Amino acid sequence: MTPLPVIRGRVLGRIRKALPSPGAAVCGALLWAAAMGASALVNLLLDDWETPARIRFVSLLYAAGGALAFPVGLFLARFVSVGRHWEVALAAAFVCLLAATIGFTGGLFALHYRSYYVQWHAPPLTIAWSIQFVHTVATAFYQFVVLGIRLYFPLGFIALALASIWFAWRQR
Repeated sequence: MTPLPVIRGRVLGRIRKALPSPGAAVCGALLWAAAMGASALVNLLLDDWETPARIRFVSLLYAAGGALAFPVGLFLARFVSVGRHWEVALAAAFVCLLAATIGFTGGLFALHYRSYYVQWHAPPLTIAWSIQFVHTVATAFYQFVVLGIRLYFPLGFIALALASIWFAWRQR
């Protein structure tokens, strides 16, 4: 059996190797935010959706979700693929960036969704409020997954494929 300090040292070393440089995280977050925001914007404009103010808000929501998701997705992809073949790096980048982007954007959508329903919720930090909070956030995330993911196609998917290829190329 491997002693606990040895395991801890390996995990910490793997985490250190997986941390992206600040420049890569910031530049990637800005590019990823632009790509995700542009994907939502193009889809909403082509659908002749709502008002310009709402289109702007949704596009900025997707851009903010992308900006928050990229450094986390990049870290997770690097953590999973450290020392492995390029195929693993490609798959890790694809899955991690996809999950992080959907998770962060869906989370931001859920917070906005909850801000609308807060007026009908119980006082904060009560049991009823906790139940209402969990159900409201779960409902919002479900609605995002069902209705919001379509705004990532086709531009967001193309950006995801290109980012995954870039990541796999950099890991070689």
